[in-house]
Amino acid sequence: MRLNLRIIFHLMGLLLLCNGGFMLLAAVVSGFYQDGATLSITLASITTMFVGVFSMYYTRGHKKEVKQKEGYIIVTFGWVIMSISGMLPYLFSGVVPDVTNAFFETVSGYTTTGASIMDDIEAMPEGILFWRSLTHWIGGMGIIVLAIAILPLLGIGGMQLFSAEAPGPSADKLHPRITDTAKRLWLIYFGYTIAETILLQIAGMSFFDAVNHAMATLSTGGFSTKNASIAYWNDQPLIQYIIIFFMFLAGSNFVLSYFAFKGKVQKVFKDEEFRYYAGFVIVFTIIVALVIYFKANITDITPGYPMVLGKAESSFRHALFQIVSVITTTGFVSADFTQWTPFLTIFFFGLFFLGGSAGSTAGGIKVMRHILIIKNGVLEFKRTLHTNAIIPVRYNNKTVKEKIVYNIIGFLVLYMLLFIIGALVLGFLGLDFESAIGGAASSLGNVGPALGSLNPVSNFNSLPVLAKWWCGFLMLAGRLELFTVLILLTPYFWKRT
Repeated sequence: MRLNLRIIFHLMGLLLLCNGGFMLLAAVVSGFYQDGATLSITLASITTMFVGVFSMYYTRGHKKEVKQKEGYIIVTFGWVIMSISGMLPYLFSGVVPDVTNAFFETVSGYTTTGASIMDDIEAMPEGILFWRSLTHWIGGMGIIVLAIAILPLLGIGGMQLFSAEAPGPSADKLHPRITDTAKRLWLIYFGYTIAETILLQIAGMSFFDAVNHAMATLSTGGFSTKNASIAYWNDQPLIQYIIIFFMFLAGSNFVLSYFAFKGKVQKVFKDEEFRYYAGFVIVFTIIVALVIYFKANITDITPGYPMVLGKAESSFRHALFQIVSVITTTGFVSADFTQWTPFLTIFFFGLFFLGGSAGSTAGGIKVMRHILIIKNGVLEFKRTLHTNAIIPVRYNNKTVKEKIVYNIIGFLVLYMLLFIIGALVLGFLGLDFESAIGGAASSLGNVGPALGSLNPVSNFNSLPVLAKWWCGFLMLAGRLELFTVLILLTPYFWKRT
């Protein structure tokens, strides 16, 4: 089978056109605040859109069919192209003059990892900060899903792209037509962003900070406009509770949000993954809050409370905030959890591998995969005792096909193998043990904060050049759930069939 290169380049052009349009929005914000970066961002936008229009024009008349191979190429290279074009505002404005750092910051944004090389975020022009948050927001739901909503205008079906974008075990659909599914997902996503912006502003944030943090929250990204991240508002608990609530929503399956809005609330609570997801948050929060209260040295006591109640509330809030932030791979920081106790450092490192729900904007392995792999492991005991019995894995009271179970096992093996290789490479490039394993787990899981020299109150600027590119690859592989990226590295993918 020959690749349809014309449709691939045509859709790359479409993505660049969309990306350039978003840059114009950042240029408008820059102009409003008169931050001195308006011309640079506008030039980046024009350059990006020109290349996009050029690519679309010279590939017009293409065969309007996207097959499976083209789907994988478009998704992976689409993300790469978006990251390459997305670093232009940083480079043209001189805010990040180095290509390596600019690419790292951009791919971290689009993959919603939230790891940054910025040393002084608050000194950045408002237009650049807005663009930085916007890369989160675009990548959160997936620029490919956005493109799927536009493809009918071009007469192109997008099912292959959606399956490559979300290759996990979830097969929920809001509507039989994939384009309508994409539109409904974006509507929910946009609505949540508006709602959080309004609530954060009411709670005391400036409008600019509220918009940026809402985009970073719903995308489970974690870029903040403050050097201290959400710890900047430690004396305003309401702001942190609002962010916790929307991080939790962003880490849950967006299909469940759709059902809730349609009045089918019982479907939400009957969903097995959601129950485990909520249960993990509750149990882990209680454990961490107790350890903080009795073992950690908490200096941030909630103002206006008596000492005992203030310490209890602060312990609970920081525990809940960091648990939700890490599980959903948002990566916001209210405190440096690596300074609490060695037990909690190891505990949070383990949570780097959990991830949010399938069908959410969160990264990581995903709760659903953990549920199914644990269930299959437990059933192996029964199969050992009853060798002739057929004992299938069940999920939401339905039998799970063996093919899906094998896919999940393969995913977990690949994930852990890539984590080990990732840590080895970072160690080879000069990182200490704690920083290497933390950086690899955080990048692959799109978490953001890591351990060691990459701890929650530090950044990734200290990484060697090659380590930044390697972490960028891990972020991309993790965001696209491994198979979509790694399949392109296999020789048989490129063989004609």
